[in-house]
Amino acid sequence: MGQSKVYFTTFKTTGSENLLQKLHRLMKTTGFENIDFKDKFTAIKIHFGEYGNLAFLRPNYAKVVADYVKELGGKPFLTDCNTLYVGSRKNAIDHLDTAYVNGFSPLQTGCHVLIADGLKGTSETLVPIDGEYVKEAKIGQAIMDADVFISLTHFKGHEMAGFGGALKNIGMGSGSRAGKMEQHCDGKPTVNEKDCIGCHSCYKICAHEAPVITDGKATIDHDKCVGCGRCLAVCPKDAISASFSDSIKILNYKIAEYSLAVCKDRPCFHISLICDVSPNCDCHAENDIPIIPDVGMLASFDPVALDKACADLCNQMPPVGESILGEYIKNNGKMDEHNDDNHKHDHFWMTHPDTEWESCIEHAVKIGLGTDQYELIRI
Repeated sequence: MGQSKVYFTTFKTTGSENLLQKLHRLMKTTGFENIDFKDKFTAIKIHFGEYGNLAFLRPNYAKVVADYVKELGGKPFLTDCNTLYVGSRKNAIDHLDTAYVNGFSPLQTGCHVLIADGLKGTSETLVPIDGEYVKEAKIGQAIMDADVFISLTHFKGHEMAGFGGALKNIGMGSGSRAGKMEQHCDGKPTVNEKDCIGCHSCYKICAHEAPVITDGKATIDHDKCVGCGRCLAVCPKDAISASFSDSIKILNYKIAEYSLAVCKDRPCFHISLICDVSPNCDCHAENDIPIIPDVGMLASFDPVALDKACADLCNQMPPVGESILGEYIKNNGKMDEHNDDNHKHDHFWMTHPDTEWESCIEHAVKIGLGTDQYELIRI
């Protein structure tokens, strides 16, 4: 596979073109109009932001994408899947409330919001991919029902994946609750007996009799459990959680394979905005000082090349002095003296030294999702 084209523009504006107009021009230049949108359901995959977090993308950007799709005859909708963890987006009702509070209502974005994996995160499509780590990806049904898929990503740091780019938005973000559990762990939940009230909700929902109630407390028989995640969805006390036992590399490999499941066999387009680059995911109920200044907007038909280009651009930026990254550099001396050759000027590794973001890109290349070789075209 040769180089992929990645188009890039800064956030610098003029009196004749604002940022929203510039995003539209970026999409047009990349070749957005080459996609056949006529009467096509178009999923715009975005992160609506956890309640209390303010680093997520402004809904104005989503409106630009949705309006462009409608202009070309398509039927757009904004979408995301419910979270595995306990928070303001763990079910569709809370998720929609959070999306609307954060500005992603139909009145503001010009299109509807669909939570792709349904009310409790159990509405999913099983997508066979026969990957090295995933044989059958569990993707939110509304995402797989769409004819065209667009990722609109806030590029930022991430405490497990290194950074949250297009692949993280697509792969992890499109997984149902069971799909997220499969990516994050060995696929088997556990019960915090302190919080369990022995209500039998988990037992009633399980088709395999994996929950066992003893002395008013539940446990999960992992020999019977198939990792569907339905018990997480119905527990009224959030006493059931996933066991995060896989290595960081395997997490990234699974994200790549889930991304392939989402993108294969249909038109896809990918946009990433490098702004408010918080050290952690937008899933946090807070956002810390950005680790670098704002960079710009990028678009490509190749999500792998897009992520690599975003990472390279970020690593060329000066760290923000009062951020986690700035404090790391201040406390550890010059970057070149305290990092090996593989991590020189790697802002994401220095922010979260346990992460290995390169492994996701390497595996995505290996499975044919895209290439890490790109031509950066500035507009």
